[in-house]
Amino acid sequence: MVARPGPVPVPVVLVHGSRTSATMWRRQLETLGRAGVPAVATDLPGHGSRRGEPFTLDGAVAAVRRDVDALGGRALVVGLSLGGYVAIEHRARHPEQSAGLVAAACCTVTSSVLRPAWLSLARWIEGWPDHGARLNDTFVRLALDAEGAGDLAAGGFALTAMAQVLRELGPTDTLRALAEASSPVWLVNGRYDHFRTQERAFVAAARAGGADARLVVVPHARHLVSLDAPVAFSRVLLEAGDVVASTVRAG
Repeated sequence: MVARPGPVPVPVVLVHGSRTSATMWRRQLETLGRAGVPAVATDLPGHGSRRGEPFTLDGAVAAVRRDVDALGGRALVVGLSLGGYVAIEHRARHPEQSAGLVAAACCTVTSSVLRPAWLSLARWIEGWPDHGARLNDTFVRLALDAEGAGDLAAGGFALTAMAQVLRELGPTDTLRALAEASSPVWLVNGRYDHFRTQERAFVAAARAGGADARLVVVPHARHLVSLDAPVAFSRVLLEAGDVVASTVRAG
Protein backbone atom coordinates (compact mmCIF):
# COMPACT_ATOMS: atom_id res chain seq x y z
CA MET A 1 0.00 0.00 0.00
CA VAL A 2 1.35 3.40 -1.00
CA ALA A 3 0.09 6.37 0.98
CA ARG A 4 -0.91 9.44 -0.99
CA PRO A 5 0.84 12.72 -0.22
CA GLY A 6 -1.07 15.55 1.41
CA PRO A 7 -3.51 15.72 4.32
CA VAL A 8 -4.32 12.69 6.46
CA PRO A 9 -7.07 10.88 4.54
CA VAL A 10 -10.63 10.89 5.80
CA PRO A 11 -12.15 7.37 6.10
CA VAL A 12 -14.79 6.29 3.58
CA VAL A 13 -17.96 4.26 4.16
CA LEU A 14 -19.56 2.78 1.02
CA VAL A 15 -23.28 1.93 0.93
CA HIS A 16 -24.66 -0.40 -1.76
CA GLY A 17 -27.79 -0.28 -3.87
CA SER A 18 -31.02 -2.22 -3.47
CA ARG A 19 -30.89 -6.03 -3.80
CA THR A 20 -27.08 -5.95 -3.97
CA SER A 21 -24.43 -5.98 -1.24
CA ALA A 22 -21.09 -4.63 -0.08
CA THR A 23 -19.26 -6.65 -2.76
CA MET A 24 -20.37 -4.21 -5.45
CA TRP A 25 -17.66 -1.86 -4.12
CA ARG A 26 -14.69 -4.22 -4.64
CA ARG A 27 -12.92 -2.04 -7.21
CA GLN A 28 -13.46 1.15 -5.21
CA LEU A 29 -12.14 -0.56 -2.07
CA GLU A 30 -9.03 -1.65 -3.98
CA THR A 31 -8.45 1.89 -5.27
CA LEU A 32 -8.97 3.47 -1.87
CA GLY A 33 -6.70 0.89 -0.26
CA ARG A 34 -3.89 1.58 -2.72
CA ALA A 35 -4.28 5.28 -1.92
CA GLY A 36 -3.98 4.67 1.82
CA VAL A 37 -7.59 5.64 2.56
CA PRO A 38 -9.30 3.62 5.32
CA ALA A 39 -12.58 2.31 3.90
CA VAL A 40 -15.35 -0.17 4.62
CA ALA A 41 -18.40 -1.29 2.64
CA THR A 42 -21.61 -1.72 4.62
CA ASP A 43 -24.20 -4.49 4.25
CA LEU A 44 -27.64 -3.01 4.87
CA PRO A 45 -30.43 -4.96 6.61
CA GLY A 46 -32.04 -7.47 4.26
CA HIS A 47 -28.99 -7.56 1.98
CA GLY A 48 -25.70 -9.43 1.63
CA SER A 49 -24.62 -10.99 4.92
CA ARG A 50 -27.84 -9.66 6.48
CA ARG A 51 -30.34 -11.26 4.09
CA GLY A 52 -33.27 -12.64 6.01
CA GLU A 53 -33.51 -9.53 8.17
CA PRO A 54 -36.23 -7.03 7.30
CA PHE A 55 -35.07 -3.84 5.64
CA THR A 56 -35.89 -0.67 7.56
CA LEU A 57 -34.58 2.83 6.99
CA ASP A 58 -33.80 3.20 10.69
CA GLY A 59 -31.80 -0.03 10.61
CA ALA A 60 -29.97 1.07 7.45
CA VAL A 61 -28.98 4.42 8.96
CA ALA A 62 -27.86 2.62 12.14
CA ALA A 63 -25.64 0.30 10.07
CA VAL A 64 -23.91 3.29 8.48
CA ARG A 65 -23.56 5.00 11.86
CA ARG A 66 -21.88 1.92 13.34
CA ASP A 67 -19.40 1.70 10.48
CA VAL A 68 -18.55 5.40 10.74
CA ASP A 69 -18.01 4.96 14.48
CA ALA A 70 -15.73 2.00 13.79
CA LEU A 71 -13.60 4.21 11.53
CA GLY A 72 -13.18 6.95 14.11
CA GLY A 73 -16.53 8.72 14.20
CA ARG A 74 -16.38 10.86 11.05
CA ALA A 75 -16.25 9.79 7.41
CA LEU A 76 -17.01 10.53 3.80
CA VAL A 77 -20.15 8.46 3.23
CA VAL A 78 -20.72 7.21 -0.32
CA GLY A 79 -23.96 5.62 -1.48
CA LEU A 80 -25.43 4.46 -4.77
CA SER A 81 -29.17 4.33 -5.49
CA LEU A 82 -30.71 2.96 -2.27
CA GLY A 83 -27.33 3.56 -0.63
CA GLY A 84 -27.46 7.19 -1.76
CA TYR A 85 -30.83 7.75 -0.10
CA VAL A 86 -29.60 6.05 3.07
CA ALA A 87 -26.41 8.13 3.03
CA ILE A 88 -28.44 11.34 2.66
CA GLU A 89 -30.64 10.35 5.59
CA HIS A 90 -27.59 9.41 7.70
CA ARG A 91 -26.06 12.83 7.07
CA ALA A 92 -29.30 14.55 8.11
CA ARG A 93 -29.67 12.52 11.31
CA HIS A 94 -25.98 12.44 12.28
CA PRO A 95 -24.35 15.57 10.82
CA GLU A 96 -21.48 15.29 13.29
CA GLN A 97 -20.43 12.07 11.56
CA SER A 98 -20.46 13.51 8.03
CA ALA A 99 -17.18 14.80 6.66
CA GLY A 100 -18.87 14.74 3.25
CA LEU A 101 -21.42 12.92 1.14
CA VAL A 102 -21.21 11.31 -2.29
CA ALA A 103 -24.75 10.42 -3.36
CA ALA A 104 -24.89 8.58 -6.68
CA ALA A 105 -27.79 7.52 -8.88
CA CYS A 106 -30.46 8.91 -6.56
CA CYS A 107 -31.55 12.30 -7.95
CA THR A 108 -35.28 11.53 -7.91
CA VAL A 109 -37.38 12.06 -4.78
CA THR A 110 -38.70 8.86 -3.23
CA SER A 111 -42.24 10.30 -3.21
CA SER A 112 -42.25 10.21 -7.03
CA VAL A 113 -45.66 9.73 -8.64
CA LEU A 114 -44.17 6.56 -10.17
CA ARG A 115 -43.60 4.97 -6.74
CA PRO A 116 -46.96 3.10 -6.59
CA ALA A 117 -46.23 1.56 -9.98
CA TRP A 118 -42.70 0.57 -8.88
CA LEU A 119 -44.13 -0.97 -5.71
CA SER A 120 -46.75 -2.95 -7.62
CA LEU A 121 -44.12 -4.20 -10.06
CA ALA A 122 -41.76 -5.19 -7.23
CA ARG A 123 -44.50 -7.13 -5.43
CA TRP A 124 -45.47 -8.91 -8.64
CA ILE A 125 -41.91 -9.97 -9.46
CA GLU A 126 -41.18 -11.02 -5.87
CA GLY A 127 -44.24 -13.28 -6.11
CA TRP A 128 -42.76 -15.28 -8.99
CA PRO A 129 -41.52 -18.80 -8.14
CA ASP A 130 -37.88 -17.68 -8.53
CA HIS A 131 -38.55 -14.16 -7.12
CA GLY A 132 -37.24 -12.76 -10.39
CA ALA A 133 -33.81 -14.44 -10.24
CA ARG A 134 -33.70 -15.25 -13.96
CA LEU A 135 -34.77 -11.71 -14.91
CA ASN A 136 -32.19 -10.25 -12.54
CA ASP A 137 -29.39 -12.44 -13.92
CA THR A 138 -30.29 -11.42 -17.48
CA PHE A 139 -30.25 -7.74 -16.56
CA VAL A 140 -26.87 -8.04 -14.84
CA ARG A 141 -25.29 -9.86 -17.81
CA LEU A 142 -26.59 -7.26 -20.27
CA ALA A 143 -25.79 -4.21 -18.15
CA LEU A 144 -22.24 -4.90 -16.93
CA ASP A 145 -18.90 -6.33 -17.97
CA ALA A 146 -17.81 -9.67 -16.50
CA GLU A 147 -15.87 -8.12 -13.62
CA GLY A 148 -18.68 -5.77 -12.65
CA ALA A 149 -21.26 -8.55 -12.87
CA GLY A 150 -19.06 -10.75 -10.69
CA ASP A 151 -18.65 -8.03 -8.08
CA LEU A 152 -22.39 -7.40 -8.01
CA ALA A 153 -23.25 -11.10 -7.68
CA ALA A 154 -20.56 -12.11 -5.17
CA GLY A 155 -22.62 -11.18 -2.12
CA GLY A 156 -25.84 -12.66 -3.48
CA PHE A 157 -28.99 -10.83 -4.48
CA ALA A 158 -31.75 -9.82 -2.06
CA LEU A 159 -34.55 -10.67 -4.47
CA THR A 160 -37.38 -10.10 -1.98
CA ALA A 161 -36.16 -6.81 -0.52
CA MET A 162 -37.34 -4.29 -3.12
CA ALA A 163 -40.94 -3.92 -1.94
CA GLN A 164 -39.71 -3.37 1.63
CA VAL A 165 -37.24 -0.75 0.39
CA LEU A 166 -39.94 1.13 -1.53
CA ARG A 167 -42.31 1.08 1.45
CA GLU A 168 -39.62 2.38 3.80
CA LEU A 169 -38.29 5.12 1.53
CA GLY A 170 -41.66 6.36 0.31
CA PRO A 171 -42.45 8.68 3.26
CA THR A 172 -38.97 10.25 3.37
CA ASP A 173 -38.32 13.84 2.27
CA THR A 174 -34.96 13.61 0.55
CA LEU A 175 -34.75 17.30 -0.36
CA ARG A 176 -35.45 18.33 3.23
CA ALA A 177 -32.83 15.86 4.44
CA LEU A 178 -30.21 17.31 2.09
CA ALA A 179 -30.79 20.76 3.60
CA GLU A 180 -30.36 19.49 7.16
CA ALA A 181 -26.53 19.48 7.19
CA SER A 182 -23.70 21.55 5.75
CA SER A 183 -20.93 19.06 4.94
CA PRO A 184 -19.91 19.06 1.24
CA VAL A 185 -21.98 17.07 -1.22
CA TRP A 186 -21.16 15.40 -4.53
CA LEU A 187 -24.13 14.22 -6.60
CA VAL A 188 -22.85 11.70 -9.15
CA ASN A 189 -24.92 10.30 -12.01
CA GLY A 190 -24.31 8.32 -15.14
CA ARG A 191 -25.19 10.24 -18.29
CA TYR A 192 -27.93 7.74 -19.13
CA ASP A 193 -29.31 7.19 -15.62
CA HIS A 194 -33.11 7.27 -15.46
CA PHE A 195 -32.86 8.63 -11.88
CA ARG A 196 -31.39 11.99 -12.98
CA THR A 197 -34.77 13.71 -13.16
CA GLN A 198 -34.27 16.24 -10.32
CA GLU A 199 -30.55 16.99 -10.29
CA ARG A 200 -31.00 20.74 -10.02
CA ALA A 201 -33.44 20.45 -7.14
CA PHE A 202 -31.04 18.16 -5.26
CA VAL A 203 -28.11 20.55 -5.74
CA ALA A 204 -30.28 23.49 -4.63
CA ALA A 205 -31.48 21.64 -1.53
CA ALA A 206 -27.92 20.81 -0.45
CA ARG A 207 -26.81 24.41 -1.00
CA ALA A 208 -29.81 25.68 0.98
CA GLY A 209 -28.32 23.93 4.01
CA GLY A 210 -24.99 25.67 3.52
CA ALA A 211 -23.20 22.84 1.71
CA ASP A 212 -20.71 23.13 -1.09
CA ALA A 213 -22.69 20.99 -3.54
CA ARG A 214 -21.35 19.72 -6.86
CA LEU A 215 -22.93 17.73 -9.66
CA VAL A 216 -20.82 15.21 -11.56
CA VAL A 217 -22.24 13.51 -14.66
CA VAL A 218 -20.17 10.57 -15.89
CA PRO A 219 -20.21 10.22 -19.70
CA HIS A 220 -21.49 6.97 -21.23
CA ALA A 221 -22.48 5.54 -17.81
CA ARG A 222 -25.91 4.39 -16.69
CA HIS A 223 -27.59 3.85 -13.32
CA LEU A 224 -24.94 1.55 -11.86
CA VAL A 225 -22.32 4.22 -12.42
CA SER A 226 -19.70 2.85 -10.01
CA LEU A 227 -19.76 -0.48 -11.89
CA ASP A 228 -20.31 0.99 -15.35
CA ALA A 229 -17.43 3.47 -15.03
CA PRO A 230 -15.34 2.27 -12.07
CA VAL A 231 -12.24 4.31 -12.89
CA ALA A 232 -14.14 7.58 -13.31
CA PHE A 233 -16.20 6.93 -10.19
CA SER A 234 -13.14 6.06 -8.10
CA ARG A 235 -11.50 9.28 -9.31
CA VAL A 236 -14.47 11.24 -7.96
CA LEU A 237 -14.07 9.49 -4.59
CA LEU A 238 -10.38 10.32 -4.39
CA GLU A 239 -11.00 13.95 -5.33
CA ALA A 240 -13.83 14.23 -2.80
CA GLY A 241 -11.59 12.64 -0.19
CA ASP A 242 -8.88 15.22 -0.87
CA VAL A 243 -11.37 18.06 -0.48
CA VAL A 244 -12.79 16.83 2.82
CA ALA A 245 -9.33 16.01 4.17
CA SER A 246 -8.16 19.53 3.40
CA THR A 247 -11.29 20.94 5.01
CA VAL A 248 -10.75 18.90 8.16
CA ARG A 249 -7.13 20.02 8.36
CA ALA A 250 -8.08 23.68 7.83
CA GLY A 251 -10.79 23.41 10.51
